[in-house]
Amino acid sequence: MPSRMAPSVNVLGGALAPCSTAPVTGFFRNGACDTCDEDQGSHTVCAVMTDEFLAYSKYLGNDLTTPRPEFGFPGLRAGDRWCLCAARFLQAHYEGVAPRVHLPATHLRATEAVPLGLLRKYAAED
Repeated sequence: MPSRMAPSVNVLGGALAPCSTAPVTGFFRNGACDTCDEDQGSHTVCAVMTDEFLAYSKYLGNDLTTPRPEFGFPGLRAGDRWCLCAARFLQAHYEGVAPRVHLPATHLRATEAVPLGLLRKYAAED
Protein backbone atom coordinates (compact mmCIF):
# COMPACT_ATOMS: atom_id res chain seq x y z
CA MET A 1 0.00 0.00 0.00
CA PRO A 2 1.49 3.39 -0.99
CA SER A 3 2.50 5.87 1.68
CA ARG A 4 0.47 8.95 2.26
CA MET A 5 1.50 12.16 0.57
CA ALA A 6 3.73 14.33 2.74
CA PRO A 7 2.18 17.65 3.81
CA SER A 8 2.25 20.13 0.90
CA VAL A 9 4.55 22.74 2.43
CA ASN A 10 7.07 24.76 0.44
CA VAL A 11 10.60 25.78 1.43
CA LEU A 12 9.31 29.21 2.46
CA GLY A 13 6.95 27.65 5.02
CA GLY A 14 3.74 28.30 3.08
CA ALA A 15 1.36 26.20 1.03
CA LEU A 16 3.03 24.42 -1.88
CA ALA A 17 2.23 26.27 -5.11
CA PRO A 18 1.71 24.43 -8.42
CA CYS A 19 4.87 23.87 -10.44
CA SER A 20 3.46 23.01 -13.89
CA THR A 21 0.36 21.58 -15.49
CA ALA A 22 1.64 22.12 -19.04
CA PRO A 23 3.50 19.82 -19.06
CA VAL A 24 2.07 18.04 -16.04
CA THR A 25 4.86 17.37 -13.56
CA GLY A 26 5.40 15.85 -10.14
CA PHE A 27 5.82 12.40 -8.67
CA PHE A 28 2.02 12.14 -8.50
CA ARG A 29 1.59 13.90 -11.89
CA ASN A 30 -0.66 16.44 -10.18
CA GLY A 31 1.28 19.52 -11.29
CA ALA A 32 2.95 19.97 -7.88
CA CYS A 33 6.23 18.80 -6.38
CA ASP A 34 4.39 16.75 -3.77
CA THR A 35 6.23 13.75 -2.37
CA CYS A 36 5.89 10.62 -0.24
CA ASP A 37 8.12 7.86 1.09
CA GLU A 38 7.95 5.99 -2.25
CA ASP A 39 9.42 9.02 -4.05
CA GLN A 40 12.98 7.82 -3.61
CA GLY A 41 14.23 10.39 -6.12
CA SER A 42 12.68 13.22 -4.08
CA HIS A 43 11.12 15.03 -7.06
CA THR A 44 10.76 18.14 -4.92
CA VAL A 45 12.60 21.01 -6.64
CA CYS A 46 10.45 23.07 -9.02
CA ALA A 47 13.09 23.96 -11.60
CA VAL A 48 12.85 26.20 -14.66
CA MET A 49 14.48 24.24 -17.47
CA THR A 50 17.36 25.67 -19.50
CA ASP A 51 18.95 24.31 -22.66
CA GLU A 52 22.18 23.85 -20.72
CA PHE A 53 20.55 21.82 -17.94
CA LEU A 54 18.52 19.72 -20.39
CA ALA A 55 21.70 18.85 -22.33
CA TYR A 56 23.44 17.98 -19.05
CA SER A 57 20.58 15.73 -17.96
CA LYS A 58 20.58 13.97 -21.34
CA TYR A 59 24.35 13.47 -21.11
CA LEU A 60 23.80 11.76 -17.73
CA GLY A 61 21.24 9.42 -19.28
CA ASN A 62 17.99 11.16 -18.35
CA ASP A 63 16.68 12.57 -21.63
CA LEU A 64 13.96 15.05 -20.71
CA THR A 65 13.67 16.57 -24.20
CA THR A 66 12.44 13.61 -26.24
CA PRO A 67 8.66 13.17 -26.23
CA ARG A 68 7.44 9.85 -24.83
CA PRO A 69 3.78 9.71 -25.92
CA GLU A 70 3.35 6.24 -24.39
CA PHE A 71 3.82 7.92 -20.99
CA GLY A 72 1.96 11.12 -21.87
CA PHE A 73 5.27 13.01 -21.78
CA PRO A 74 5.63 15.79 -24.39
CA GLY A 75 9.34 16.43 -23.81
CA LEU A 76 10.67 19.53 -22.09
CA ARG A 77 12.01 22.77 -23.53
CA ALA A 78 13.84 25.70 -21.99
CA GLY A 79 11.39 27.71 -19.89
CA ASP A 80 9.27 24.72 -18.86
CA ARG A 81 8.95 24.05 -15.14
CA TRP A 82 9.59 20.53 -13.89
CA CYS A 83 9.77 18.79 -10.50
CA LEU A 84 13.42 17.84 -10.42
CA CYS A 85 15.08 15.33 -8.12
CA ALA A 86 16.77 17.20 -5.29
CA ALA A 87 20.01 15.24 -5.65
CA ARG A 88 20.15 15.95 -9.41
CA PHE A 89 19.70 19.66 -8.71
CA LEU A 90 22.58 19.55 -6.25
CA GLN A 91 24.72 17.64 -8.75
CA ALA A 92 23.92 20.22 -11.45
CA HIS A 93 24.92 22.99 -9.04
CA TYR A 94 28.33 21.38 -8.51
CA GLU A 95 28.73 21.08 -12.30
CA GLY A 96 27.74 24.73 -12.87
CA VAL A 97 24.54 23.99 -14.80
CA ALA A 98 21.82 24.23 -12.13
CA PRO A 99 18.55 25.73 -13.34
CA ARG A 100 16.56 28.46 -11.60
CA VAL A 101 14.17 27.36 -8.85
CA HIS A 102 10.59 28.45 -8.23
CA LEU A 103 10.68 28.53 -4.42
CA PRO A 104 6.91 28.71 -3.72
CA ALA A 105 6.53 25.43 -5.65
CA THR A 106 9.58 23.67 -4.18
CA HIS A 107 8.66 21.17 -1.48
CA LEU A 108 10.17 21.55 1.99
CA ARG A 109 11.53 18.00 1.75
CA ALA A 110 14.02 19.25 -0.88
CA THR A 111 16.00 20.76 2.00
CA GLU A 112 16.86 17.25 3.17
CA ALA A 113 19.30 17.15 0.23
CA VAL A 114 19.80 20.80 -0.74
CA PRO A 115 20.46 23.58 1.77
CA LEU A 116 17.80 26.31 1.73
CA GLY A 117 20.48 28.96 1.18
CA LEU A 118 21.54 27.23 -2.02
CA LEU A 119 17.95 26.99 -3.26
CA ARG A 120 17.54 30.71 -2.55
CA LYS A 121 20.69 31.43 -4.58
CA TYR A 122 18.93 29.98 -7.63
CA ALA A 123 15.53 31.58 -6.97
CA ALA A 124 13.66 32.41 -10.16
CA GLU A 125 12.46 35.96 -10.59
CA ASP A 126 8.94 34.99 -11.63
